Amino acid sequence: MPREHRPRGNVRVLLAEDQGMMRGALALLLGMEPDIEVVARLGRGDTIVDAALTHRPDVALLDIELPGLSGLDAAALLRDEVPECRVLILTTFGRPGYLRRAMEAGAAGFLVKDGPVEELAAAIRRVLTGETVIDPALAAAALAAGPDPLTPRERDVLAASADGATVADVAARLHLSESTVRNYLSAAIGKTGTRNRTEALSEARTRGWL
Repeated sequence: MPREHRPRGNVRVLLAEDQGMMRGALALLLGMEPDIEVVARLGRGDTIVDAALTHRPDVALLDIELPGLSGLDAAALLRDEVPECRVLILTTFGRPGYLRRAMEAGAAGFLVKDGPVEELAAAIRRVLTGETVIDPALAAAALAAGPDPLTPRERDVLAASADGATVADVAARLHLSESTVRNYLSAAIGKTGTRNRTEALSEARTRGWL
């Protein structure tokens, strides 16, 4: 619906959360707010952009770990394809690396799920006014943690090496030579201060770099 024809004061929200019970509870609670309407409920990240193009929400409320496409990757796509939609990341995983990646993807806010729904509703309204809303404790942790030391290619190689993939497997998936894959893995291991690629992958995930 074109914005000029919407009921005055009605905030249209797209909700993407992979856990059905949580998705339903959030939709119900937000729907009780007099000025908020949940126009789309999604369980997969790779449906977010199409749903946003269809429903034209004012705010997209995205979990990070979604099947098909992460909420962080979806946020970057929304920035490019539905720029009028503000993105608010809501996640269980309050990791400093996730916060930095969310801001780089154009998100307007980042909150963890343990807060009351009243704070979430207030955050939705605030990002619509142009504010950036970030959980204070997470913001402090992100500053203390420093920047992500991994390059995009090192992150790609680490992620592709999960689930027991061999160097040859990673090389084939990313269209790289095996020696290049080994170099990227070695660099990632050194930057994470770990002993092998399994530990490097775990450390990168814990810090929110992947």
